[in-house]
Amino acid sequence: MHQCEILKTQNHSICAENINLKLEVETQREALEFTVARNNDYRERIADRIKGFSERESELPFMIELNEKQAMVQLLKKQKEEMILNLHNPGSTAIKQLQEEILNESEQIKAILECINAKKQIYEEELERHAVLRKEIEVEKKRYNAILKRLHSQLNKAELNRRQYQWNIAEMEKKASTLRQSLGMI
Repeated sequence: MHQCEILKTQNHSICAENINLKLEVETQREALEFTVARNNDYRERIADRIKGFSERESELPFMIELNEKQAMVQLLKKQKEEMILNLHNPGSTAIKQLQEEILNESEQIKAILECINAKKQIYEEELERHAVLRKEIEVEKKRYNAILKRLHSQLNKAELNRRQYQWNIAEMEKKASTLRQSLGMI
């Protein structure tokens, strides 16, 4: 009988512990779902920002020019392929003429590629300059914030001193009036 009561109390404590564990598991699951939802929202915002940056970057004049020149390179490559097919046809003057045209086109392609590479290099240098400027702006911002805090502190100290002086003057005036009264009575 006594052992049954012990087993009942153990059973009740195990059930209570199971309920507590289930509640804790549910709480942890809800926290995990909240964290996953928050992370997904963050990822979506980051993806939108990246998309916005790439859209703005593609609207830059040199990127438009770069895309146009790349399209021109593709067109020239297609023409080159067509000319190679035409070279297999017999006819010596046509072959020489086509060879000259191919040479001219390849020089133009090289010039365009050099121009593209130069523009890419300028773009990368500009990005580096912007990064340096951002760092300098951040340093200046911190510096000016420190100066502003110092000035606020100095202003507060000056106001405190002014109030202290006013209070001291008021106290001295009270003492002077009491001393005048006591001198007048003697």
